[in-house]
Amino acid sequence: MTDFSAELLSGQRRGNWIRLRTIILVRWIAIIGQVVALIVAQQVFKLNLEYGLCYLAVGISVSGNLIAKFVFPENKLLSEYENFLMILFDLLQLCFLLFLTGGLHNPFSILVVGPVTISASVLAVRSTVLLASVAIFLVTLMVEFHFPLRTEQGFILRIPDIFLYGTWCAIVIAILFSSIYSRRVVSEMASMAEALAATQMALSREQKLTDLGGVVAAAAHELGTPLATIKLTSAELMEELSDDPDLYEDAALIREQADRCRDILRSMGRAGKDDLHLRQAPLPTVIEEAAEPHLDRGKAVHFETLLSENNDGQIPSILRRPEIIHGLRNLIQNAVDFARANVWIETGWTDQVITIRIMDDGKGYPSHLIGRIGDPFVRKRRSERKQRPGYEGMGLGLFIAKTLLERSGAELIFANGSDTFSPRQGTGERRGAIVEVIWPRAEIDAKSGDHAVGMGDNPLIDT
Repeated sequence: MTDFSAELLSGQRRGNWIRLRTIILVRWIAIIGQVVALIVAQQVFKLNLEYGLCYLAVGISVSGNLIAKFVFPENKLLSEYENFLMILFDLLQLCFLLFLTGGLHNPFSILVVGPVTISASVLAVRSTVLLASVAIFLVTLMVEFHFPLRTEQGFILRIPDIFLYGTWCAIVIAILFSSIYSRRVVSEMASMAEALAATQMALSREQKLTDLGGVVAAAAHELGTPLATIKLTSAELMEELSDDPDLYEDAALIREQADRCRDILRSMGRAGKDDLHLRQAPLPTVIEEAAEPHLDRGKAVHFETLLSENNDGQIPSILRRPEIIHGLRNLIQNAVDFARANVWIETGWTDQVITIRIMDDGKGYPSHLIGRIGDPFVRKRRSERKQRPGYEGMGLGLFIAKTLLERSGAELIFANGSDTFSPRQGTGERRGAIVEVIWPRAEIDAKSGDHAVGMGDNPLIDT
């Protein structure tokens, strides 16, 4: 992944996503609203205002829009700094109009919240803090410094001081609250979008490996007969050419290379999954395949099968979907990462459900995160990072696993085997983290139901 892509995924360049055309359109709407408000104030309410300066302020916005429209292409993406200047200009122009039309006595003074909220949604924290500070400073100045609202008869329209300061407090609180709220919501949405993109990338990679394995398996199957023929023919040639050392060596080389091709295809063909027979597998086989990359990492992984009165003892055959294997692999990786010495993977089934339970003998999930497991980019406490400085988990792996498995129809339950603050006893006890994955059997059963894998000729691989 390039540095630019990483910045996009991390949200650091979110301010670069806004087109100039969007800013121009929003500003035209604001300009129309300002002109209409001035016309109504002049023609309907007969207010005595500094209309020349007011229309000058609106004219500056019109000029800025026209310059931006004709000088720059409309599809131009504004940088963080350019967006900041645009929003700052709109904020200053709005506050100048309010200064000319009564300050906080003007009911439209609440519109000051708008530019700061937009900044919190798309700009960096530093830019938002600066804009919010400017807005609060200007609003505070307008409490005392502003042109009054005068009627045609010369009466000054003003609200009582208690309401004036109440309006000031309301605007300041609205600026702070809307900024924090907007920032929080947008950041969470961005984190979720980034995590979903990572999930899709992981699933796409798994699917590509699956398709590649299918191609290899098909090649191994199709080339098996020609290679066997080459081997048999070369053996016969070796018998015929036993009295000619040079030709005998050539025939022996042909046989040796045919064996080598067979071995290569056989080793590569293990990953093949495009065969109809290989689109399904017994439940323990799928689990072992998911756990295979983590079996040699210094932790003991125990596979256990739980039999109950509600099953006939016949091991179910399930679909070998990439999302199932990848999701289980992430859960097993998490268990191995945090286990002391042992990880247990229990499987069970009934006529209605298939259950997989993954447990370890580690410290378990932090108590303050137990309700947030599965959310992307969960940060650890500083004390936990000190306890495990080499592991900077952000919850993305569990989010990917949860998303992929839920897509296959599963329900996930996260729990601890014991109180994380209780005294620890020896290893070998299932007292750490527990993940239980439960599928309705009809969702992944490969022998019956809507998802059953049919038999017949293998389909051609789409290219």
